[in-house]
Amino acid sequence: MDSKGRCWLTHIFCNLLCQDPLPFLPILFFMFYMIHMVTGHIRYSIPEEMKKGSLIGNVAQDLGLDLKRLHSGRPRIATGDSIQYTELQTDKGILVVKERIDREQLCGDTTPCSFSFEVILENPMELHQITVEITDINDHSPTFKRKSINFEISESASTGARFPLTMAEDPDVGVNGLREYFLAENDNFVLKQNSNADGKKYAELVLQKPLDRETNPNVSLKLIAVDGGTPQKSGTVNIDITVLDVNDNAPVFNQSVYKATVMENSPRDTYVITVNASDADFGSNAIASYIFSDLNSGLNDVFIINEKTGVISITGSIDYEKNKKYELRIEAKDQGGLTDSSKVIIEVTDVNDNVPIISVMSFTSPVSEDSPPGTTIGIINVKDLDSGDNGQVNCRIEQNAPFKIKSNLRNYYTLVTDTVLDRESVSEYNITVVATDAGIPPLSTKRTFHLKVSDVNDNAPVFSQSVYNTFIIENNSPGISVLTLGAKDPDENQNARISYILEKTNIGGAPVSEYVSVNAESGIVHAVRSFDYEQIKQLVFIVKAQDGGSPPLSNNVTVKLIVQDQNDNPPQVLYPVQTGGSLVAEMVPRSADVGYLVTKVVAVDVDSGQNAWLSYKLQKATDRALFEVGLQNGEIRTIRQVTDKDAVKQRLTVIVEDNGQPSRSVTVIVNVAVADSFPEVLSEFTELTHDKEYNENLTFYLVLALAVVSFLFITCLVVIISVKIYRWRQSRILYHSNLPVIPYYPPRYSDTLGTGTLPHVYNYEVCRTTDSRKSDCKFGRAGSQNVLIMDPSCTGTMQRIQSEKSILDEPDSPLQCLCNVSWHCFTCLPFACHSYEDISKGPWKGKILTKV
Repeated sequence: MDSKGRCWLTHIFCNLLCQDPLPFLPILFFMFYMIHMVTGHIRYSIPEEMKKGSLIGNVAQDLGLDLKRLHSGRPRIATGDSIQYTELQTDKGILVVKERIDREQLCGDTTPCSFSFEVILENPMELHQITVEITDINDHSPTFKRKSINFEISESASTGARFPLTMAEDPDVGVNGLREYFLAENDNFVLKQNSNADGKKYAELVLQKPLDRETNPNVSLKLIAVDGGTPQKSGTVNIDITVLDVNDNAPVFNQSVYKATVMENSPRDTYVITVNASDADFGSNAIASYIFSDLNSGLNDVFIINEKTGVISITGSIDYEKNKKYELRIEAKDQGGLTDSSKVIIEVTDVNDNVPIISVMSFTSPVSEDSPPGTTIGIINVKDLDSGDNGQVNCRIEQNAPFKIKSNLRNYYTLVTDTVLDRESVSEYNITVVATDAGIPPLSTKRTFHLKVSDVNDNAPVFSQSVYNTFIIENNSPGISVLTLGAKDPDENQNARISYILEKTNIGGAPVSEYVSVNAESGIVHAVRSFDYEQIKQLVFIVKAQDGGSPPLSNNVTVKLIVQDQNDNPPQVLYPVQTGGSLVAEMVPRSADVGYLVTKVVAVDVDSGQNAWLSYKLQKATDRALFEVGLQNGEIRTIRQVTDKDAVKQRLTVIVEDNGQPSRSVTVIVNVAVADSFPEVLSEFTELTHDKEYNENLTFYLVLALAVVSFLFITCLVVIISVKIYRWRQSRILYHSNLPVIPYYPPRYSDTLGTGTLPHVYNYEVCRTTDSRKSDCKFGRAGSQNVLIMDPSCTGTMQRIQSEKSILDEPDSPLQCLCNVSWHCFTCLPFACHSYEDISKGPWKGKILTKV
């Protein structure tokens, strides 16, 4: 036997010893005999009418639980009754009386009297059954239902005639219950005591001496009922006997016990049974009437008997759950006052009239969405007051929800999660538990539980777009709003609070924070500074959206900020170059036909799109009827035949204009020489140069020109000797050319960003020889066919050219070779060419170079 059973028996043993020990010695021996057969649940025994707060037992000690486990298990007492008589003090682990316990009210005459309940512990769930037996105390006196008992007895009643007396009632049980009856002393009657099958005692008057109505027509007796309690209590009733005239036969029932069955909830006036008693007398003395004898007041509202026919019918409500069986005593009485009694046993048949009752032991809400499957969210108790199949209950969840219900203990069910919950999909559940019994037809009860799902940070912020593209016009104001980023987080509260963070990166060697900034709360992107399309055309950076969970989750998005061009740059002229040191003139022979290409104005615009679309217009001209400019390509062509009357000097002013709004423009001056011979051109342009451009000291320029020419001459000698040595070593004969080279080197222009009118890098290099197609030199064909550079010291230059003519005429002249073999045109020296007469002939006719 375990410690719990020993504790229970010890407690009962002590209670019995506190009372009169002698009557209970057999019971004590029986208890010691049964000590090895007791199961594990706890059983206590206490007397009724104990004060509130009285100790019943130490539950923690008897269950083998420490106080820490008892406190953490959140113990609760589960009973199916509306009144909870006991209370569990978790801090001490003891069970005490909570409400007044009246054994007679709780159990009536049922013995032993006890009530049971379960103590439920959680985490893990434990169920302990506790039974508390209520022992009786002698707190009631025997009482009679009637104030007096009246008999009408014929004087002819024979000796030994019995007259049943009303039973006394004592709510106490056991030794405290009704023990015996006493009759006051008299000459005619004695008292005979009997017991029913259920152990209840009743008394009968037995006539031991015939009555004499003429001597004593009325007899008064006193009946005393005493119990066995200590101190002993009693109750009395008066017996009044009226002596009648002769009626010597009493009615006799044809059965000593009548049995009947009735369905619970039967309607009013439902027939139950008919009792019958016969009387051997004749006439009025043979007529018997039927009455209930010794009927409890509660039964008077349930059954009724027809006094004449003996038919018993229902007059009240029959409830199987309250009374499963009724016992009625019936008395048949003739007109002479003779009676007989019988017993009627009525059994009640159960019907399925009680729906299951769902009691919530515990329920947890909210539950975290990351709770694993099988997490307990509630414990319920389901009972059905019906019996048999009508009391068998099955529980299920009504709707299709991620929960299931399990039954591990009788009448107890656990509500658990079946799958992983997702608050973002469903944040609240209404769980309807349906309890259905097995009756016909079945009855059911529903109980709805409202469960909330608490959030965990399991979702990262999500942008509405994978890549954001936005535009900004260059030369913007710093701080302007560029774009508003929007990210959403399906979580809630702090887990859904999003902060926007600009990821650190470098753009062109500078941190991205120098270009843009992001508002951490609103996600608005601001331009930190003004952008220049010509410097940066696109800005790509990454913004991170991070929520406020723990740990935080984040997501990145790429933002492309495209800078749009404005027309903030004017066109730039690449050719002809407008310099103050040299004067470039394009030479047009007087024999030129209509459409003769004089030169081409080359210009670019670093802007893009229509801001870089250039148009060329002739603004001013010495003779507007002689030249025209192509609107799109900038080509200057003759529009009529050149005549001898046309001036040698032609000055054209070309305006280059872009297509922006507003448009920007630049002007370029093109000098054109209309002549067939160089002396004519030289005289005109020398005078022009002297008049307009060179007003400084002429001597200074002559000395400077002489020094430059001397330096170049020495350099040429060194280069020629080097080339001869190289030619001697090489087996390949390089190409020859007998004509002079007149190079022109305009500035280089490159657009590294690939926009504007020049999408690639252009190098303008001009170097023309007789075999220009075979030469390694590059020639810009988009420019003019003829280039003329005039020098004020033209005369000296021409003399030097003629003096060097003899050297150039030699077949293997190193200078001539130098002009033909250049790897780059920069080695083609301007003075290493043929004489004036040779220059004025052939393909280089009309080309004169004069250096300042």
